Amino acid sequence: MRARLLAERAATETQIEALNRDFTAIVEANALVAVDDEHDPDGSSTAFERAHVASLLTRARTHLEHLDDALTRLTDGGYGICETCGATIPAERLEVRPATTRCVGCAGAAGPR
Repeated sequence: MRARLLAERAATETQIEALNRDFTAIVEANALVAVDDEHDPDGSSTAFERAHVASLLTRARTHLEHLDDALTRLTDGGYGICETCGATIPAERLEVRPATTRCVGCAGAAGPR
């Protein structure tokens, strides 16, 4: 499982780097034009694109934190144990969501993680 978590972590870091480049490119491109969102037909789409990439970036960073937490739990011996009820998280769930902290029942009640 450590190899799976490390592979997903590396992929997430790559995604963060790409999103950072995209965000920077959007900001830089926007700086080259006169910004007047009220009269610029592309202003709202540029703002939406920037917000969308920022949201994806936040989500990827949060996922990276969850993966790091999972690696810590793996080292400390708490990996695969539901943080809510203390039950063992089924291997099938860990395969799909390797950074999860909740079993299926508790995730359904509290929302997935």
